[in-house]
Amino acid sequence: MSYTAVTALSHSGLVRDHNEDSLVIGPWTLCGTVTETPQTLVFPRTRPLLTAVADGLGGQPGGEIASGLVANRLAEFGPTLTDAEGVGTALETCNRQLFEAGEAHPELATMGTTVAGVLILPDGLLVFNIGDSRVYLHDDDGLRQISVDDSPPPAPGQRTTSRVTRTIGGTLSHTPVTAHLVPCPLGSGDRLLVCSDGLTDPVPDEIIDDLLAEEPDDGPAAFILWREAIQAGGPDNITIALIRVDDS
Repeated sequence: MSYTAVTALSHSGLVRDHNEDSLVIGPWTLCGTVTETPQTLVFPRTRPLLTAVADGLGGQPGGEIASGLVANRLAEFGPTLTDAEGVGTALETCNRQLFEAGEAHPELATMGTTVAGVLILPDGLLVFNIGDSRVYLHDDDGLRQISVDDSPPPAPGQRTTSRVTRTIGGTLSHTPVTAHLVPCPLGSGDRLLVCSDGLTDPVPDEIIDDLLAEEPDDGPAAFILWREAIQAGGPDNITIALIRVDDS
């Protein structure tokens, strides 16, 4: 029987005092929790499966609340989603509900989050993102970023930037948000990597590519990616989900 396996972990890193990342895998959510041990969930390919990482905005109040709200709402929406229009509508609903929560609790008025993920359907795959959390495809040709960063060009001499130009929430008044929606082919045995910038800021793509190529098993690979981010200073929360589809 065809199945999808998702292996994930989430950790605060070495600098932040708490974890503002949240993770959704089908009906399962991990919000603001810390684990160094990857967990693997396996799902039959008989219904839509949504996997996403939400990274609460640092420097704003309630980042973990914003990312948790989005993760929990996406867990509810996931089984009903079948196309790009539905995913875009679900993300805008999350956006609107963040502003409604901010209106009810003024101390959280500017809370916000990025989000990146994939919707795996019986006959296809859709990658989506808002902000600078990322989705990669790793296959025989190496590592390729599928998501689209919402961030300005890095300053001269810098590889990354912490600024984002598009988020869910994050401002005082409700502004509709448009997600990047990218259909993507996926062969049996190919891997998808969904992650927050706690991995990609300290660890360059070429190192991620090498590590995934060297470790074919997703549990050890997720741990090795996390360890690489920690050894690079662990400057931010780190959330990693490795997804593999088996159609044999």
